[in-house]
Order: sequence, then C-alpha cells, then structure tokens
Amino acid sequence: MSNKLTYSLILLCTLSAFHPAAYAENTAADQVIISSGTQLAQLQTNIGVFEENVEIIHGDRKILADRLEVHRREELGKNKQLLVATGSPAVFQERQTDGTLLKATAKEVRYDVANRMLTIKGGAEISQAGQKISAQTIVYDMEKKLISAQRGEQEQNRVRTILLPEKENPQQPQEKGNP
Repeated sequence: MSNKLTYSLILLCTLSAFHPAAYAENTAADQVIISSGTQLAQLQTNIGVFEENVEIIHGDRKILADRLEVHRREELGKNKQLLVATGSPAVFQERQTDGTLLKATAKEVRYDVANRMLTIKGGAEISQAGQKISAQTIVYDMEKKLISAQRGEQEQNRVRTILLPEKENPQQPQEKGNP
C-alpha cells in the first residue's frame, strides 16, 4: 500500500475520533472538523498529531488546544480513541442535553471516547450549570455524571467549588402571591 493511501486511511480514522459513525453517515451533525497549523499521522503507532492553534468541532462538542494527539489502538476499547489535548490552557466544551454548557480547561485534557471519560490535569477547572470546580486533577465520568476532584500531592491548595446563584429569566414575570 502506498504511503499516501496509508496516510489517507490513518487521517480518516483520526477524523472519526469523536463518533464511530462520522464517516458512515455523511450528515452535518456527524461531521468532525479539525483545523490546525500542522497535521501529521504516525503510521506505525496509529497516532494523529495536530499542532498550532488546534480547533475541533463535532456537533455540540469543541476542543481548543496548542497540540492534540489522537490515539487509535485496539486496547482502548470499542471506539478505540483517546484524545490528548495540551495547551495554555486546553479547552473542552460540550453542550449538554439539558442545554447547559460543560466547559473544562487545564494544561492537559484527556477524553476517552469509548468510556466518555474526561480527565483534566494541571490547573484544572470544570464548570457547568452554575457550578465551578477547581483542582489539580478532575475526572468526569460523563455517562454517570460523576465528578472526582483532587489537589496535587505537593500542593497546599484544596479543591474548590463555587456555586453561582441562578439568574432570573427576564422574559418570565415573577410570580407574586395571590390576594
């Protein structure tokens, strides 16, 4: 197989990293758009590397990073992808089914596609629905909606959670007691 054809196949696999049906169904919702200054595929290890102002958009999901590695290997499970984004900071955003925006930032953002597990490390912050959690490491199981946060072993700072009050919707009149 020629190197050009092999590279094209690896890139196609990399582009389908967010959704296994992204190339089976050619709809706008399944499209994965990756923009970066440079892109390369390491053929022997099945790793796609994107550098320089990386932006990935897939439906309601977006990643911004300085560098992104897409690992595709059998031992990673059914969907076989692990995304590792690094930056100052790297950003992961996803619109949730309830309409709220999940936003995670850290020096390193890891997203295990098959397990829907998000791990952020290094000045990690995650915010959603009026909550903001800061820690050295945060692990978010997106299926179970379970967040685990830890401070670094050498750090004096503790895990910090900020709960923001809900803002009133100015379009809905406030209910007043009936006389």
